[in-house]
Amino acid sequence: MDKEKNIQLRRVFGYYWSTSFLIINIIGAGIFVAPKGVLKYCSMNVGLSLCVWAGCAVLSMTTTLCSAEIGINFPCSGSNYYFMKRCFGSLIAFLYLWTSLIQGPGIIAGQALLLAEYGIQPFYPSCSAPELSKKCLALAMLWIVGILTSRGVKEVTWLQIASTVLKMSILGLISLSGVVLLVKGRKENVEWFQNAFDGEFPDASQLTEAVFQGYFAYSGELKTPRKTIPRIVFTAVPMVTIVYLLVNISYLTVLTPKEIVSSDAVAITWTDRVFPSLAWVIPFAISASLFSNLLINVFESARVIYIAGQQGHLPLLFHTLNSYSSPFLSVLLLVSMGSLAIVLTNLIDLINYFYFMVTFCSVLSAVGILKQRFQEPDLPSSYKVFLPFPSIAMAIGLSLVLIPLAKSLSVQYV
Repeated sequence: MDKEKNIQLRRVFGYYWSTSFLIINIIGAGIFVAPKGVLKYCSMNVGLSLCVWAGCAVLSMTTTLCSAEIGINFPCSGSNYYFMKRCFGSLIAFLYLWTSLIQGPGIIAGQALLLAEYGIQPFYPSCSAPELSKKCLALAMLWIVGILTSRGVKEVTWLQIASTVLKMSILGLISLSGVVLLVKGRKENVEWFQNAFDGEFPDASQLTEAVFQGYFAYSGELKTPRKTIPRIVFTAVPMVTIVYLLVNISYLTVLTPKEIVSSDAVAITWTDRVFPSLAWVIPFAISASLFSNLLINVFESARVIYIAGQQGHLPLLFHTLNSYSSPFLSVLLLVSMGSLAIVLTNLIDLINYFYFMVTFCSVLSAVGILKQRFQEPDLPSSYKVFLPFPSIAMAIGLSLVLIPLAKSLSVQYV
């Protein structure tokens, strides 16, 4: 008698795939749009903006290590959901799933809009591209990604390595060029760093929104052998932190803060100034790498909807898989909601509102780890994050959540 074959989600990511996966998620979108948002909400204070980038690196490291403990000790798709349910009960887990259901489409909508900005801006060299054109292109890219994702994981994972190499090449070019210009010491290249903190200081709510801009793009679902995730975190995050700082320094070496804030595609503006002959090559390469990042985030977010169907928080229909072991209906719902977000809002607001929710979920994870550590100190665990890390993540996260509610309350945050 033939053995019955079960269709189920497959784990296909090892150490090298997963390191590439995490690097794509960190670098994928944030570094190409966040410099504008960080500078804007830092009141164009150069020194403070670089400090915000360093602070975002600390927050990213602590939250990622907290996620590592959860991912290792709950080795399944949707591990955060199971952790929330175990620590806080069904109600908080239910709210977490529904928050994620809104958060996922918002994040991929932001990434699709960013991809559209870099894809269309070269056609409008002397002005900003029309919003309608950007949104139409973003919608087209999102639905193409949805179709690819519905055909399974293995068919698209090869894009990870190519995308990582492409992104690192672009950012390496930007970083090294900035270093060369600084070494030359021309006055116009170094003046913004000589009195970096002389600019105006923003209020607390603006500073919080600057952090949300820098914290853009941080998620991933990994294969979880016991030693893999910590190694991935300690490999990828320090590497990306250095790249973040060097790229921002390069932008500020070539462009004024006002030029960065007024640009819809900072890397294109930088390229026009430093390498005019690459005015079409760099935008195309950035668009290709952002496409891969969008693909991976659709893959990850669809798993959350898949788990919601399994737990009865969405119709059981969303817990079904197609012949490619992909949750097709979950992908369809995700892409449809992302399309609605693209039509109704803009990139900067999406980042602020949805990374407010990301931060809130990170606070819950940190609190859950601390609660479990003190209530069940002898609980067997394959990996435990160093205790100060969840404390730091909780303290920073609470500040980022409470300040917007107290200083600039808006219906979107509620």
